[in-house]
Amino acid sequence: MIPAGPETSLRLNTEIDALCVHAIRALVMDAVEQARSGHPGMPMGMADAAYVLWRYVMRHNPRNPLWPNRDRLVLSAGHGSMLLYALLHLSGYDMPMEEIRRFRQWGSITPGHPEYDPHRGVETTTGPLGQGFANAVGMALAARMLAERFNRPGFPIVDHFVYVIASDGDLMEGISHEAASLAGHWGLGNLIVLYDDNEVSIDGPTDLAFTEDVAMRFRAYGWHVLDLDGHDREAVAQALAEARQVSDRPSLLICHTHLAYGSPNKQDRAEAHGAPLGAEEVRRTKERMGWPVEPPFYVPEAVYTHMRRLIEEGARWEAEWRARFEAYAAAYPDLAAEWARWWQGELPEGWEEAVPTFPPSADGMATRAASGKVLNALARVIPNLVGGSADLMESTQTYLHGFPAVARGRFEGRNIHFGVREHAMGGILNGMSLYGPFRVYGGTFLVFSDYMRPAIRLAAMMRRPVIYVFTHDSIAVGEDGPTHQPVEHLTALRAIPNLWVIRPADANEVAEAWKVALRRRDGPVALILTRQKVPVLDRSVLAPASELARGGYVLAEAGGGKPDLILIATGSEVALALAAREQLESQGIPTRVVSMPCVELFEAQPEAYRQAVLPPGIPRLAIEAGIPWGWYRYAQAVVGLERFGASAPYPEVYQRLGFTVERVVEEALRLLGRGGAPGSG
Repeated sequence: MIPAGPETSLRLNTEIDALCVHAIRALVMDAVEQARSGHPGMPMGMADAAYVLWRYVMRHNPRNPLWPNRDRLVLSAGHGSMLLYALLHLSGYDMPMEEIRRFRQWGSITPGHPEYDPHRGVETTTGPLGQGFANAVGMALAARMLAERFNRPGFPIVDHFVYVIASDGDLMEGISHEAASLAGHWGLGNLIVLYDDNEVSIDGPTDLAFTEDVAMRFRAYGWHVLDLDGHDREAVAQALAEARQVSDRPSLLICHTHLAYGSPNKQDRAEAHGAPLGAEEVRRTKERMGWPVEPPFYVPEAVYTHMRRLIEEGARWEAEWRARFEAYAAAYPDLAAEWARWWQGELPEGWEEAVPTFPPSADGMATRAASGKVLNALARVIPNLVGGSADLMESTQTYLHGFPAVARGRFEGRNIHFGVREHAMGGILNGMSLYGPFRVYGGTFLVFSDYMRPAIRLAAMMRRPVIYVFTHDSIAVGEDGPTHQPVEHLTALRAIPNLWVIRPADANEVAEAWKVALRRRDGPVALILTRQKVPVLDRSVLAPASELARGGYVLAEAGGGKPDLILIATGSEVALALAAREQLESQGIPTRVVSMPCVELFEAQPEAYRQAVLPPGIPRLAIEAGIPWGWYRYAQAVVGLERFGASAPYPEVYQRLGFTVERVVEEALRLLGRGGAPGSG
């Protein structure tokens, strides 16, 4: 039901309601016009529905946007950002008018697409269509999982909703199909999507490329679907009230709207989607609404009075929840203390002691297998560590043994089966991380990180601590062939700002990599792991694996202590570098081996440390089974790969593509002037 309050009647076509909706449309037009850039059509079309949702239905507190039990709104149609900014401004969030006037300008808090700013009510970064939709599925899943863990009879401390405003473009993108399928499969009744069905996209009418029956599609996914006039505020309120009563299915409200609603000449026309209406059309639209043409950015005081009653109402809703939580804490003090630890991002005291270490072994262990052992050990001491894979639990070693899987009505689980849906997995992991208290991870083969790249990029942009477990990391995938052998992927991932890419050399570096990943709170981490076994290095004669935290370190020093050559390697190629070092040393060439599992961490070290590891003037050869481009910042020559792999047993693939001791020694000798010109593979 619509929350109790002074304006909860379904008679929402009153003078003040019309005035508020006109104010939203006027702010949208003026901001886009002043910026000479933006998307006025969608916000003008969805102003009625968004107003009803924001003002009458959602429970939120403008003075505390981080209240845990608030309803969330995700504007998946991020191009319509001015709709969100107008709602935030009018209702008293920290969104002053001067920032509305600075829409899309340098340094403003009103960028062209919303950027994650939870202190101001922006729940996620949206713009790449469909990503916000998937984020919302993740938020709704996290809410259900949190409720299952903490709610007790008489104490529903988690009972809020996640709302989405989505566009035609959101529903065209494949990620929304994947995420919607999962939301229906899980029965996320706390998720309600308002679909702005205006039948116009940038190229023109949507029927140029989009003629499917959306209602039938979502019903097939297991959703509750309603059709309504998106400009009828009473119909919107009734539909939202009905959707809130459906607890076993997510709801899709198909809001039939007009793009640039109210514009005399540009309503329903594609040019209103992504360009200013123009000064003359803004004037005509305001006159048609009965709105003052001047001054721009005009808002009647009555609108502020009406909208900012949300400050008082939000404070009351939060106070009621906090009183309930105080009673809950008295009845369940241990649960309340655990709740506080989760929301504060604290890891349990002594959690690092649970991380296993691995004895030296020439036979070795696949780093994916080591990761599975570490992950399962951590899961027993970190109760909010949850995750899964894209139908590859066994292959990626990401299953938490002894814990159930998440399923419809079974949200106490910790293993999440995403199915073959990497796109959705990436977006859902972001949503779960944005929601708050869970530490989340997701696994797939490294070659399929391409499917997740938009979500990974957004996680890095939003500084969310998502952990990616990418296995089958090189041409050593072997018989599956070049389609499954990542070659360019390490370079591509390292190109994403604020993403830490860690490729451990052995089982003990894996253990340290998990420590690094869990300590990080300001961005995502990608763990890059082998399918094949690699030696577990003897740390009694080599540097300790804890040095991984520096990103790069001297693993083996040159004989005599002063190197003539430095070999730099990552992952499975570290063992190759160590073997080549033996031969080079036997030829009288003092050789240092540097393990460089994480370039980003190494670059964050003081310059003095970096120069101590890689002293200027000493020739360097890098070794990695992938595209060599990034290594030329550190090395004069690279044993790398500038072609796709091949289908054969992996030892043969390595041998034929030149990842052998003989090849490394040959390239080293060339680099030192004892052979031909150095180069890359």
